[in-house]
Order: sequence, then structure tokens, then C-alpha cells
Amino acid sequence: MSSYDALAASYDALTVDVEYRRRADYLTRQFHRSAFPVETVLDLACGTGTMACLLAERGYRMIAVDGSEEMLTQASWKAAALEQPPMFLHQSMPRLHLGMEVDAAISTLDALNYLTRTADLRETLRRVYRWLRPGGLFLFDVNTPYKLRRMDGQVYLDETEDSYCVWRTFYAPGRKICTYQVDLFRLNANGSWDRAFEEHRERAWGREELETYLTEAGFGAVTVTGDLTSRPPAAEEDRWIFRCQKPVRPR
Repeated sequence: MSSYDALAASYDALTVDVEYRRRADYLTRQFHRSAFPVETVLDLACGTGTMACLLAERGYRMIAVDGSEEMLTQASWKAAALEQPPMFLHQSMPRLHLGMEVDAAISTLDALNYLTRTADLRETLRRVYRWLRPGGLFLFDVNTPYKLRRMDGQVYLDETEDSYCVWRTFYAPGRKICTYQVDLFRLNANGSWDRAFEEHRERAWGREELETYLTEAGFGAVTVTGDLTSRPPAAEEDRWIFRCQKPVRPR
């Protein structure tokens, strides 16, 4: 089973602590500071579409892409009442193909960590660059190596009235991979429970690695901050935010 297939229906209920509106406010401020107008935005690995819908409500034309059909189903239901819903596309990140340029691209909540192969990460960055207009912004966040190393051997529990989720995490230093083993129990109408199992993997990408691959893809003006701040990241930072730009005159 691929990542998030079983979790899709319960994902929103299990992530109520995620500060989506605060993140949307941060992204909106970044768009307003751009030297070029931002009207059309790509949401890469959009999940259940919460961020794409929040930005669509603020007037942005959204193209939202994800590799999980089940997550996109949840996103489509969520967006159905919007006056201008996002356009949802079922695509993996390394195979991104829009057929049109966008003014900005975003990827939130450590989606790029799920690219565990260097070739896939580099191809994804090249494709984002390809579909950005000259001068366009790319904003994304990643879980830091510090955070993923710290998660080794941890157990996390999430529950709602009709779901119970257990996350077990293991970090492999040699491969720089954090594995999440997820058991999800969902309550049926007759009182019985269904169990599903998924395994997720995140790669601990170093800051210098990411900066190198962004530069190789053609991006310039690369900056890195702590999460939702304008300050340089601290040594013990759980999440980095990268901001970069496609040059007006690409190389």
C-alpha cells in the first residue's frame, strides 16, 4: 500500500494541531513581497488540499498536485464548495507536468523529505523550475536532520472518536532515512474495527545538499530560515523553510 492510502480518510482529523492558517498567512506575506505579481500558484504534494483551499479562498488560482489518489479524493470533496476551487492533478513529484507556467510554487509539511532518492529530488527541482515563470518564487519546508535523528525509537499516538493511530519511528544513520511504521484502526458502524498498516520514509536532506541541488536546477537567491520566521535557522531547528527564485533571465 502506498503512503497515505489508508490514512487519507482520517488524515484531517488526526492533524488538527497543524497550524494551516498561520502557514497560509506566512506564504501570503511572501507572495506580497515578491517583485512580480503572484496570481497562479502550484501546491506540490498537496495532500488533502487544506493549504490549496485556503489560498484559493484568498483569490489565488491554485494547481494542486499529489501522488495519492485517496488524498486527492479528500481534497476534491473539501474544495467542492469553493467559488474557484483548485485544479487537482494526480502526479508524482518527479513526474510533474503542468503544461502551463505558474507565478509561484509551494510545498509544505516536509513533502520533499519523502523523496528519498537523490535522482528523484533533483528531477523534482528541475521540473518545478521548468514550470515557474521567470522571477517566480519557490517556497518549501523540510524536516531537518536534527529532528529526524531525534525521532529514532519514538512512538506517537493519535486518536479521534472513530480512529486510533500508532506511529513507530526508526532512524538509519547510514542511509539518513527515518521510517514511520503506521498502524491505523478505524471504527465501523457495527462497532467493529478495521486495521490498516502503512510504512512511510523520509530522507534527512542536509542544508548544503538542498542548496546545491537548487542551484544546479537553476534557482537563485536561495535563503533558509527557521520555521515561519525571517531569522536564520538555529542549530537545533526542527524545520527549515527554503525560499528561492527562478531568475528573470535564466541561465
